[in-house]
Amino acid sequence: QVQLVESGGGLVQAGGSLRLSCAASGSIFSINGMGWYRQTPGKQRELVAATTSGGGTNYADSVKGRFTISRDKAKNTMYLQMNSLKPEDTGVYFCNVDGYYKLSYQIFHSWGQGTQVTVSS
Repeated sequence: QVQLVESGGGLVQAGGSLRLSCAASGSIFSINGMGWYRQTPGKQRELVAATTSGGGTNYADSVKGRFTISRDKAKNTMYLQMNSLKPEDTGVYFCNVDGYYKLSYQIFHSWGQGTQVTVSS
């Protein structure tokens, strides 16, 4: 089993910054992709940023130039640095991790519990 623990959400004024963290633990052989998704009421969960095991990154157009995704492979931890935050960035942010289980080498897809980010105008 794989557990994801998110932290770093909160309330911030427009123009401010927050840093989200997602730490993966458990029976992990290796991690492939890691990503952050955002969900707001009445809308589907949407990809905000993602990174691959090779270091490639992908961002939603709405956050390009403001958000930076990174990962510490040794710690199985992913970060999302969010700068110049806007009210429309408000939502619940979920981390998602894909990888292989230890011993069985089967694929896993895990979601974090979500962390609330609120940007006031």
